[in-house]
Amino acid sequence: MTVGVLACVACGGQTGKSRATGGGDTLTERQRDSVLAKSRIPGASGVGRAMSAADSTSARVRASDSVRDSEP
Repeated sequence: MTVGVLACVACGGQTGKSRATGGGDTLTERQRDSVLAKSRIPGASGVGRAMSAADSTSARVRASDSVRDSEP
């Protein structure tokens, strides 16, 4: 499962800004992923789980950074 989450995060690809210049897409990548996760497409629930795992990892990184920054 961890490998799958890392693969999804690593395959982020282009930024929202570079995509916006190429077309008329108004949704961010996160918004598109959220819509996909809520769909009935086979495997779509895995997108939601990957987003949750990425959010959890980001929160842990922020927490450890704040502890490290507050140390004398």
